[in-house]
Amino acid sequence: MVALTQDELLAEFETMTLIQLSEFVKAFEEKFDVTAAAAVAVAGPAAPGAPVEAAEEQDEFDVILTGAGDKKIQVIKVVRELTSLGLKEAKDLVDGAPKPVLEKVAKDAAEKAAESLKGAGASVEVK
Repeated sequence: MVALTQDELLAEFETMTLIQLSEFVKAFEEKFDVTAAAAVAVAGPAAPGAPVEAAEEQDEFDVILTGAGDKKIQVIKVVRELTSLGLKEAKDLVDGAPKPVLEKVAKDAAEKAAESLKGAGASVEVK
């Protein structure tokens, strides 16, 4: 077996969809019994009289397909365009609704994807 360099692995990951990457991370975690969670800094309680910071605005959104509607074939086509999935994978995603179509995307990309899916007759939720 040929060992891949870090650059070769990154180049390979660039070609994968978010769903494929998510599945890879889950398989990696199971295989090596690890968790890919980011480290979280623990902050102490705020000092009395300290100003409360405004809640950070959400900058990553998930587009979740909640139903295919009457035009299932059109919805599958839109899912394929948005995710680069093959026909079978896109059909499985649509059949298995509710499922995320896109994860951790910018607000404008999430809104465009939701509009496209709704235009095809699907019911969509953006979180």
